[in-house]
Amino acid sequence: MTHNPPLVLTVRHPADSIAVLEVTGEIDVDSAPALRSGAMELIRQGAPHIVLDLAPVEFCDSSGLNTMIGILRYAKDRYGSLSLAGAPPHLARLLDITGVGHLIPTYPTAAEALARIVAPEGVPAETERP
Repeated sequence: MTHNPPLVLTVRHPADSIAVLEVTGEIDVDSAPALRSGAMELIRQGAPHIVLDLAPVEFCDSSGLNTMIGILRYAKDRYGSLSLAGAPPHLARLLDITGVGHLIPTYPTAAEALARIVAPEGVPAETERP
């Protein structure tokens, strides 16, 4: 009998409408619902822009990918976004092979994902926005 490490979600709010959700452990059929409900609750609470920091993820299967797509749809329906950050090599390969990495913006780090949300492409970071 194998024991899967529990999925741990750690949240930080770098800005009012943004939440970084660090995901630690394995995203599979058993843990994906917790990730989905955690992210959707953050969106309902007023953080429609979600960054999933996946650096500590040890494993992810198709249910995890489906969950990410579901979170993306939920965020977009509420004028938000989903970005992925820090995917380890095994997960980056899965995102690439399945095409999910082309559907959801992916960045090497959470800081880079946050920079794109705060200053979207085409808007220099130093420019103040109204």
